[in-house]
Amino acid sequence: MNSVIHHTFSPALSSSASSLIGQNKFTEIRMQNVYLPGKGSSRVAVKCVASPSVEQTAYTTKVARNENLAKLQAGYLFPEIARKRAAHMLKYPDAKVIPLGIGDTTERIPEVITTAMAERAKALSTKKGYSGYGAEQGEKQLRAAIASTFYQNLGIEEDDIFVSDGAKSDISRLQVLFGSKVSMAVQDPSYPAYVDSSVILGQTGLYQKDVERFAKIEYMRCTPENDFFPDLSNVARTDIIFFCSPNNPTGSAASREQLTQLVQFAKDNGSIIVYDSAYAMYVSEDKPRSIFEIPGAEEVALEVSSFSKYAGFTGVRLGWTVVPKQLKYSDGFPVANDFNRIVCTAFNGASNIAQAGGLACLSPEGIKAMHEVVGFYKENTKIIMDTFNSLGFNVYGGVNAPYVWVHFPGRSSWEVFGEILEKTHVVTTPGSGFGPAGEGFVRVSAFGNRENVLEACKRFKELYK
Repeated sequence: MNSVIHHTFSPALSSSASSLIGQNKFTEIRMQNVYLPGKGSSRVAVKCVASPSVEQTAYTTKVARNENLAKLQAGYLFPEIARKRAAHMLKYPDAKVIPLGIGDTTERIPEVITTAMAERAKALSTKKGYSGYGAEQGEKQLRAAIASTFYQNLGIEEDDIFVSDGAKSDISRLQVLFGSKVSMAVQDPSYPAYVDSSVILGQTGLYQKDVERFAKIEYMRCTPENDFFPDLSNVARTDIIFFCSPNNPTGSAASREQLTQLVQFAKDNGSIIVYDSAYAMYVSEDKPRSIFEIPGAEEVALEVSSFSKYAGFTGVRLGWTVVPKQLKYSDGFPVANDFNRIVCTAFNGASNIAQAGGLACLSPEGIKAMHEVVGFYKENTKIIMDTFNSLGFNVYGGVNAPYVWVHFPGRSSWEVFGEILEKTHVVTTPGSGFGPAGEGFVRVSAFGNRENVLEACKRFKELYK
């Protein structure tokens, strides 16, 4: 005698059944000719019947996403390059990949600087040497040293200086300071953080794919044809002008005459210049290292800078922003007062250990050591420039900056980036990632140890000979 038992189960509890049932479907599975012993001579046939699975949905809050973040295109440029590099290393696990893309320093921090940081860290273990919260604006001694080292005779005082955890962080704080209603201009090409932070704050419209730019941002085109300085007669009036010199990515440094034009342009339009001088120590020609070398700039400009590319502080994190007392809003209120409020609200001050390192940087021995570090990278830059020049490329930058801007006319920047990575295992940066005017260019960074730079140049010569 045979009898039938229906056994009901959920696919979630049986992986084998789940694979047969399929997601969210009611399916009967028969196990034919499979019997289990019953009482006496009877046998029990087993029929497995699947119950419908309950569709699982993730819990969501009732908070809407910041619509401005949805405007951003793909990932931020440098993490995107890092992902492509990681994928390449998986594809070629035995290849020696040379990173000349992201502008990260490679040479050791001079010992005079690390010694000062170590001593400050050690002192924190003592009753006398311990310190907690410091001034949000930075330690007085360091602010004074920055003023006397970089802004001597330029009218900048120590209380105009706000010490921070790096220029990039200050760029975002400045965007918060200005708010969502201001209009913005950037060099094209330019450091991506200017545009991305502007988008996040809601200062822009949507991304326009046909022209590869965001609406409501004034892109100041900088190309070899205009010596990488925008034709200001064709630039619309904006509230804020981001300007980097020596420039990242093109490596071009603006002349005194050009910056004088920029300051006058800002005055004529009542604009504020955010001047990024993160590479000022690389200037070797007779060109300004600070916007405040230009008469009247203190009324229309502020300046952000950093120890990252001078002393190898990319991981230590230390920079500063100069906001002169003379810089005022349309109602006469000092910009520095509001920036001080932003800093006190959103920041507890730079690490006291990092600030000890910064103070050591500005000692006579530290300044000498920083110039040696900068000199090393400038030698790397010359090697890279000589290589591409010998191959017949049009090469820009390099003289006053640690970046070489190489032109590949008629070609996609990402295509060239991929070609170089695939065929030489060298990571560069596609120019179009810095703005539409960067299309057809590739940026090669001089931040690397000498062995890697020489090997990369050897591979470039083999590829493009």
